[in-house]
Amino acid sequence: MEPLRNPQKDFQKNGSPSFWFFLLVALGIGGFFLSPFLILHAPSEKTMGLIQKIFYFHVSCAWITMLSALICGLSSVFFLFRNTETADRIAVASAELVVLFGLCVLVTGPLWAKKAWGTYWQWDVRLTTTLLLWLIFVIYLFCRKYAGPDGKKLGAGLAIFGMVDVPLIYISVSFWRTIHPKTSVVSTLDPAMKIAFWSSMVSFSFLFFVLLSLRIRLQQLKVKHRDLCIAMDEEGITNEFWEDSYENS
Repeated sequence: MEPLRNPQKDFQKNGSPSFWFFLLVALGIGGFFLSPFLILHAPSEKTMGLIQKIFYFHVSCAWITMLSALICGLSSVFFLFRNTETADRIAVASAELVVLFGLCVLVTGPLWAKKAWGTYWQWDVRLTTTLLLWLIFVIYLFCRKYAGPDGKKLGAGLAIFGMVDVPLIYISVSFWRTIHPKTSVVSTLDPAMKIAFWSSMVSFSFLFFVLLSLRIRLQQLKVKHRDLCIAMDEEGITNEFWEDSYENS
């Protein structure tokens, strides 16, 4: 049997952020300081006024939601066919971000819609497919937690199904009759609006990769923690704290 490793050194070795992580954090912080200033000074849309500025936050969250879903789906494909734990960690981390940013989309969208359409919700094809995407990944997380030994594989199948919904969301405004603005609206923005828009998109992208990196790192540490609990149990060094920690890891 291998000797028990030093848990402090092991956690420090696997938990130390890299230079690229700190660079992403710095760029993200810079972006979130700059973006509100640009959004505030961007011209307001004539009919909607100030409420139109939700657009910068709403579209950025929608972009991150779809990006997260694509990464989760592709990682799930690798997990199903190659059974790699790394792919599984990326998948679950991405799925959590789909739920987080998707909720932001579903909250900000109706606030904008009330001013633009006079109602908070319409069963428009883009709205419906976006809600479907969010529900798929909520179910994905429930499957992983409560579906037992096959939860990971069942969740992976759901993630692939959710990934297929992403291009459907994107093209929905072009192929079906819809009241939702088309994707081509970005090209018609005022130059000052475009700068604020792309600044917001880039800032949210940095935030996404920071959160994804942190969540994957947490998954890695949880696995290390679980293995450490097992090793301590084999060495006969268990106590109530370690047993509780192992059961919850």
